[in-house]
Amino acid sequence: MSSVLPGCALIHHNGKPYTEIAPEQINLANDIHLARDGWPAARWWTRYRDAQLEALIDQALADAPTMVIARTRVAQARSDVELVRAGSNLQVVALASLDREHISANGFLGPFAKNEPAAGLTGPWYTEGIVGLGASLDVDIWGKQRAQIAASLGVSNARLAETSAVELEISTDVAQLYYGIQTTYQLIDLLNESHEIAEFAVQAHEARAARGLEARTQLEEARAQQLGTERQIVSAQGQIKQFRESMRALVGAGSNGLPAIEPVALPRSHAALPTTLSYELLARRPDLQAMRWYVEASFDRIDAAKAAFYPSFDIKAFFGLDALHLADLFTHASQQINLIPGLTLPIFDGGRLNANLNGAREGSNLLIEQYNQAVLNAVRDVAETGSRLQALDAETDLQKQRIESIAFARDSVEASYQRGLTSRLAALEARQPVIAEQVALLTLKGQMLSQEIALTKALGGGYRADQPVELKPR
Repeated sequence: MSSVLPGCALIHHNGKPYTEIAPEQINLANDIHLARDGWPAARWWTRYRDAQLEALIDQALADAPTMVIARTRVAQARSDVELVRAGSNLQVVALASLDREHISANGFLGPFAKNEPAAGLTGPWYTEGIVGLGASLDVDIWGKQRAQIAASLGVSNARLAETSAVELEISTDVAQLYYGIQTTYQLIDLLNESHEIAEFAVQAHEARAARGLEARTQLEEARAQQLGTERQIVSAQGQIKQFRESMRALVGAGSNGLPAIEPVALPRSHAALPTTLSYELLARRPDLQAMRWYVEASFDRIDAAKAAFYPSFDIKAFFGLDALHLADLFTHASQQINLIPGLTLPIFDGGRLNANLNGAREGSNLLIEQYNQAVLNAVRDVAETGSRLQALDAETDLQKQRIESIAFARDSVEASYQRGLTSRLAALEARQPVIAEQVALLTLKGQMLSQEIALTKALGGGYRADQPVELKPR
């Protein structure tokens, strides 16, 4: 550039661009596998075949305050694109001005300060009028304006991807809360069953203690177990209320805007993990796509910062009427035409242009590093959630076997009761260990559902970018 335009400012600060994360780092360890392979589908929550869940998620995606904010940010970004694009087009304005002025006898227009009507001089006061059209056009020789438009488009695309990320966040949060409620419903059912047994035990021990057949110690132990179960039921009911209020805030519903959530059976696991991630994860994660667009926009800002070192060329024009006397304004002789080509060449700017370029480069490098870290975090999220699901699946199988073993003892006592060989109290109390293990199994199922939804989120839900952005640092 200095050889062609030796008089313009020189680029002194144009740092080296950072590199994008390597493909081999976007992968899972070989020992992480699930029973199913694949990526989540669009509207992934419909796989659970639960009309209540589908209605809640649809309501949240339509009315949630965070969705309204995300859509507003997209609209704002589109307005910014139009604003930047408009600045590169031909600008035409209508002009009209009225100037009542006193001419200085010692200035450049000194002769007009005289009052000599025969010579056309009626000074020193004049009322000048101007009416016409003004136009200007910046000629984008070096692509500065094109780069600014591209940067604005990149931000707009990033905001669109961020909207999809918000949709994913909301839908997974609603699903988590919904199945938290459903799991707690089933927990309350098991606790109620345990409470019925504890209540019968209290009555039985109370009757025996009243007849002097046993010490009061067993009665108090049974009552303590009953009270403990009641406390768990109260805690679970309070948890449901907390889940509902969290759901209400998430959905953006009023005091009566959240429908009743009826108990349903927990669905079977649908967790699936792709055999490989690689660059497919970048296209599936809306948050990563948004960051890629921000990085791409930063490259365009660098191009615009470089183009600022080159001379800028513009054309200004005026066509209209100009007269010192209003009576002469709308006459043929008052016509005026101006055509003003302009060239601006930066020479000494105190380092402003280099500072601007250096700031654009460092900002871009920061975004690249943030993007690389976000990719690593995304791979970690998938790996951790997948490994947890593996462990929970194994734990669930072991817990089912444990329940079968404990249920054998329950069934034996029940059979003895049917033959009159033991009491009803003993038969009922034999159910308590099974119920406790069923609670543990329910907890594992709830954790599996939670991790399954978390894995769906880590894999990007149903999002799929049409064409992943290819990062090309400049």
